[in-house]
Amino acid sequence: MAKTTTAQICLQLPLCALVFLFIILGHADSQSLQDEEQAVLLRIKQYWGNPPLLSRWSTASNSPHCSWTGIHCTDGSVTALSLFTFNIEGKFPPFICDLKNLTNLVLGNNSIADEFPRAIYNCSKLEQLDLSLNYFIGTVPSDLYRLDKLTHLDLSGNNFSGEIPATIGQMQQLTYLKLTNNLFNGSFPPEISNLSNLEMLGLGFMSNFKPSRLPSNYTQLKKLKYLWIPQSNMIGEIPESIGDMVSLNEVDLSTNGLSGKIPSSLFMLKNLSILYLHVNQLSREIPQVVKAVNLRVLDLSQNNLTGPIPEDFGKLTKLTGLSLFTNQFSGAIPESVGRLPSLMDLKLFDNNLSGTLPPDFGRYSPLREFQVAMNRLTGKLPENLCYGRNLIGVVAFDNDLTGELPESLGNCSALLTVSVKNNRLSGNIPSGLWTSTNMSIFTLSNNSFTGELPEKLSLKLSRLEINDNKFSGKIPVGVSSWKSLVVFKANNNLLTGSIPQELTTLSGLTTLFLHHNKLTGSLPSDIVSWKSLNTLNLAQNQLSGPLPKKLGSLPSLTDLDLSENQFSGQIPSEFGHLRLNILNLSSNHLSGVIPREFENPAYSNSFLNNPGLCAGSGSVNLRNCNFNPTKSNKISVQSLALIVASVVAAILLASCILLFVIRGYKKKHGLGAKWKITSFQRLNFTESKIRSGLTESNLIGSGGSGKVYRVPVNRIGDVVAVKKIWNKRKLDERLEKEFNAEVKILSSIRHSNVVKLMCCLSSENSKLLVYEYLENRSLDQWLHSKNRPPAISAEYAQSTRVNEKIDVYSFGVVLLELATGRQANQGDEHTSLAEWAWRHVQEGNDIVEAFDEEVKEPCYLEEMRSVFKLGIICTGTLPSTRPSMKEVVHILLRCGNQLAYGQKIVWNEYDFAPLLKNSKRERGLEEDNHSSLATIV
Repeated sequence: MAKTTTAQICLQLPLCALVFLFIILGHADSQSLQDEEQAVLLRIKQYWGNPPLLSRWSTASNSPHCSWTGIHCTDGSVTALSLFTFNIEGKFPPFICDLKNLTNLVLGNNSIADEFPRAIYNCSKLEQLDLSLNYFIGTVPSDLYRLDKLTHLDLSGNNFSGEIPATIGQMQQLTYLKLTNNLFNGSFPPEISNLSNLEMLGLGFMSNFKPSRLPSNYTQLKKLKYLWIPQSNMIGEIPESIGDMVSLNEVDLSTNGLSGKIPSSLFMLKNLSILYLHVNQLSREIPQVVKAVNLRVLDLSQNNLTGPIPEDFGKLTKLTGLSLFTNQFSGAIPESVGRLPSLMDLKLFDNNLSGTLPPDFGRYSPLREFQVAMNRLTGKLPENLCYGRNLIGVVAFDNDLTGELPESLGNCSALLTVSVKNNRLSGNIPSGLWTSTNMSIFTLSNNSFTGELPEKLSLKLSRLEINDNKFSGKIPVGVSSWKSLVVFKANNNLLTGSIPQELTTLSGLTTLFLHHNKLTGSLPSDIVSWKSLNTLNLAQNQLSGPLPKKLGSLPSLTDLDLSENQFSGQIPSEFGHLRLNILNLSSNHLSGVIPREFENPAYSNSFLNNPGLCAGSGSVNLRNCNFNPTKSNKISVQSLALIVASVVAAILLASCILLFVIRGYKKKHGLGAKWKITSFQRLNFTESKIRSGLTESNLIGSGGSGKVYRVPVNRIGDVVAVKKIWNKRKLDERLEKEFNAEVKILSSIRHSNVVKLMCCLSSENSKLLVYEYLENRSLDQWLHSKNRPPAISAEYAQSTRVNEKIDVYSFGVVLLELATGRQANQGDEHTSLAEWAWRHVQEGNDIVEAFDEEVKEPCYLEEMRSVFKLGIICTGTLPSTRPSMKEVVHILLRCGNQLAYGQKIVWNEYDFAPLLKNSKRERGLEEDNHSSLATIV
């Protein structure tokens, strides 16, 4: 019997049955596809180690895979995977394109570490690919154009290297191309100009690019809306033809090396809303005709621009931010700018602007920041600055302003900072301003303000500078409520009365200037809590009485000036415990012997004009306490001669015997070398005591240049540390002089972070440096429990000269060691810790990833983050960019105070200039949050 074919059966079936058959077969195919896709998704999850955020990807959930987290389906089939910030680690799944209908793949902001995944070419329908903010490495392949349907490509925030492939210009469907923040070298591919459909181009933060001009053919991209190329070594002029890019909405060419003028065509683009050209070398006047009426943010700061601010800026009714600071603009600020209805942030400081301030600033707009410092402005501050109650900062110092502070500032609760120092302002301070709720910095110095200090201040005020004014009255007893105060400068005023005990309760205070006032009475005998104070200046007052012993117990004090007062009595011996860089007790009525710790040339001018003071040695400008004129006697000349002759003979005989004994001892112990001793302190030991103590049993450390010994020097238990530096050959005369000069400088240093050098012993072949001995070993040993090389700042390695910036660098290394648990020389194979930490941040890695795993608990992350950031700042490559130690202390104390009060640590933009982004994630979002507060306080 012949077999019946499927076709014959179909011909014999009724039409309705045939339709039903096709439905059955179609459902079977659909179910098969869904089962296959579900299996692929579960395999992907397993490949990544089952991330917690993919826990819903499970057959146990009894839900279709199209409802799983991050999955998007069309007609029951997976078309998109959106897994941005899913804490995914591992490599790229090579089988991901088994999802055959995939059009969108978003894996950004994870921790995928791999080379560019060529397996992605199998996703033949792919339109969007986002691999941003991961750890991809290697080159981008030249055959990337095989993804011919791709419209959106984001590879930013990775570690791709090599050149950007020229073939990327063949990807004609692209509308979005973002390659920012990678390690590409080479320059800008001109072939990108072929991408005629491109709307977004991001090539920013390419620090490895060689200096290159912006390809002129980029201006052919007529559909481009976002041109984002900051910090990519771009040089030359901005082409005038940029005006042909009529669709441009946002332009960021900041932090490059652009020069020449700003093309007039740029300000004719009517769709332009954001323009960032700051930190370049642009010069000449800016275009005076402005028709880009949709501008919302304009930043031309930190260039060399000259001429007037265009009157047409007053037509930019949508403008919220105007930053022109650090240029050479001149002339008056157009009054129409003061009436801009949307203006929030105005930053015009550090120019040559003159004339009066437009009176309507703040009257018609929600003004937030008003920064006009370092100009030549005259007249009054505008009365309505805080009309909208949004004002957070008034920064107008270094001008020639007159009149009083606007009364409206007294009702401005959002204020964080008011800095109007170095003007000619006068009158009383608006009462509400002292206690403004959020005020943290208030600097009024070098004006003619009058009035008295208030009993209460803002609870958040950390810096109060009212010096060089005409404030009068007493320091209020209510000063004890100024709990957050860190810096208080009130010198050169007319303050009277005594210094209240309550002032000594401010535990966070680091700097106190009250000199050149009319203060009287004695100092408080009991200092309650000046544990953070490092600078105290009470000079040029009428203070009297004894010096409080408690001053000698302040653990952080480094600068002390009590000169030109009427203090009397002895200098307490406790003062000798202080490690002072500056000490001035001159022009008082002090008497007695000075503490022996001050018998050092470093303090030679610290005690002038105190007739009753004396010293035990001649190293300071005081009389010798042990010198008394001898009385005349009646011994005959003959008797005196006989006595002298007998004494001389006895001395000669004793000397001969002693010389014989010494020679024998030296011959026996090999100590025949000639030694020279140079003392810098009063010594209670001898040269021989030091040298005889250089035994193996006293050895406590060694290094490339010598050994360190712990040497007992007397019977009462005093111990010194002796560093023996050996040389293989005799030093030449020039090096010998340099060594001695360097040692003399180090010996005069009185620094709380430097161990005291007591003396130097030298011979032809070795040097002995004798230091005071610290019992608790080195900080390095406490941190790492083993020896390792010290941290080499670069300029110290080149000059071998010690200065404060090198001191700050070393402190920064210690901060990085504390935060990371690494040693100073333990960056990676080729770099130090400081270099590694800088690169860790510059490459956009999360700061938390660098922390010491042994102490990386959630409750400590805020503190560790602050310590790491501060360490980065202190180890800046350029010494001029590093803060002073006082600034470092200020930041640490402020962070500590915030933690003590249960607050989150905030790095106030007005407080300290170098703010670091936390990670590449934050840096990647700069295009949306570019206009951060500039700090110039």
